[in-house]
Amino acid sequence: MFRLSNNLIGILNFLTFLLSIPIIWAGIWLRHHGSTECEKFLDTPIIVLGVFLAAVSLAGLVGACCRVSLLLWFYLVVMFLLIVVLFCFTIFAFVVTNKGAGEVVSGRGYKEYRLGDYSNWLQKRVNSSKEWNRIKSCLHDSKVCQSLIDDGSTTRVEQFYNQHLSALQSGCCKPPNDCNFGYVSPTNWTPTANSSNTNSDCSLWSNDQSILCFNCQSCKAGLLDNIKHDWKKVAIINIIFLVFLVVVYSIGCCAFRNNHEDYKWKPHR
Repeated sequence: MFRLSNNLIGILNFLTFLLSIPIIWAGIWLRHHGSTECEKFLDTPIIVLGVFLAAVSLAGLVGACCRVSLLLWFYLVVMFLLIVVLFCFTIFAFVVTNKGAGEVVSGRGYKEYRLGDYSNWLQKRVNSSKEWNRIKSCLHDSKVCQSLIDDGSTTRVEQFYNQHLSALQSGCCKPPNDCNFGYVSPTNWTPTANSSNTNSDCSLWSNDQSILCFNCQSCKAGLLDNIKHDWKKVAIINIIFLVFLVVVYSIGCCAFRNNHEDYKWKPHR
């Protein structure tokens, strides 16, 4: 008997299985060709995600199209758990990113960032020396300060102060504003008679282009500000994805019921 829900679940899972193939391939490619620590760090999660999608989609495909109730039951359990996990993560993302924002500085086009303004959970993620060293490696690889380094002495102090820097550039590529350092170039600053050491980041600043303020608390704060905005975007996407998963889960439940009815009536045919 023709069952629309079974066919819909079969089509959706076939498309998901096709999607998992390039994901697995991308993970394997990164494992063998990744040139940076960041790229190599991503290979295992990508491969795991691809294998997970392939396994679940095959279970749903075979369970729906071949009327294998056990596989479809496994598929529905995984889908239910995925819905719960995504729902919890979405709530968690909104909670941990609800605190913290850049501080507007008078006469500056950019904002200043302080680590203490962000949630304790996020702060713990960047206060580990081991983790921060890995993150610093990624920041160096992404060349967040390269445009400022390239500008060099061609940028006048008035122009620099009016620039709209990203959170990472403001936190990692220049000393904090309250250090009162003298401007030489966007990534070259010197202490003056009015310089202050009340901010611990002032002593961590270096004109070495490979160091700059990457060890500063303001750099960690700039990263957290980026994460905050990215997580909020992900949380909004998750809400849309959750609605889609609930619809698919409902269709899957109909397909499971169809399988159960077919099995129940089969001896009487």
